[in-house]
Amino acid sequence: MKKVCIIGCFADTLDLLNGQTVKTKIVYKEMKNAFGCDEVMKVDTYGGIKTLVKTPIIVLNALIHSQNVIILPAENGLRIIAPLLITFNKVFKRNICYDVIGGWLPEFVNKRKWLGAFLKKINYIFVETESMKEQLESQGYDNVEVIPNCKELDILDTKTIKYTEGIPYRLCTFSRVIKEKGIEDAVQAVCEINSKYDDIFAELDIYGQIEDSQKEWFEQLQASSPQYIRYKGMVPFNQSTEVLKNYDALLFPTYYEGEGFAGTIIDAFAAGLPVIASDWKYNSEIIKQGITGMITKTHSISELKNAILSINSDVEKWNFMRKNCISEAKMYLPANAMKKLIDIVNG
Repeated sequence: MKKVCIIGCFADTLDLLNGQTVKTKIVYKEMKNAFGCDEVMKVDTYGGIKTLVKTPIIVLNALIHSQNVIILPAENGLRIIAPLLITFNKVFKRNICYDVIGGWLPEFVNKRKWLGAFLKKINYIFVETESMKEQLESQGYDNVEVIPNCKELDILDTKTIKYTEGIPYRLCTFSRVIKEKGIEDAVQAVCEINSKYDDIFAELDIYGQIEDSQKEWFEQLQASSPQYIRYKGMVPFNQSTEVLKNYDALLFPTYYEGEGFAGTIIDAFAAGLPVIASDWKYNSEIIKQGITGMITKTHSISELKNAILSINSDVEKWNFMRKNCISEAKMYLPANAMKKLIDIVNG
């Protein structure tokens, strides 16, 4: 019998860089590092309805062949996997852990009391922030622990920080390219600032996977944007530090409903890059105002502009934040963040 089975979206045949896939692969790798390849099995849930049809077999196989089961489903998968696991586990008595990706769970289960009845019987639910834990506890959950989001990144050596110097400031976004991530707000803020200057005050590079359903929107945004707004494509996860270290700030004016502990913030911290983010969901819990970045009112172009302009008004403070970001990033290395989960699986 295996030590642990991980059920989640691996999508091994595709080059997916979304938060769910990245986190699932990180958990799998850390379990292998802790217990060895022979003690860890995995089940890939990527595949839509075809995979969902097989879910009862998947769940039974996991319970039969492993002592611990870790699940990392999104909304649709959770509604099927959790009830099956809890029902079948009345026979097998395995240790069930649910590692939540994103910040959507408290609101989701509050509207689906029937699902909560199953989730409350899971041994451990791991959420990414303290406020998520508090929200679930207020709904009667007593099985919630916090494991922050994490990424396997090369953290920049403080000796190699590329300090901010002056105009034009280099800004970037580094997330899925969808409107709800605030991409358009970032573009508008930079364009409005530059319109007040004779020289270009700031340039904006946009990185990330363009959502298929929003390609038309983004093409229109590109067509109407000046040359100092550029789409730079996708960056392999192991090259993010090398790319981001060359910028002066990461803009993250998100209002995405499912936002949790955004991995892009960890990417920025590892590269010594302060983050200017909206006060949305859990951003203010992760970014320390004036220490590792700036928090602005959601949808406020004026506050976003002021935060960008503050780079120029206090360059020394901005460079001080770069060092702080690198120190903060060490908390989110998988080996550190996953220790609690590894200890639980180890029994």
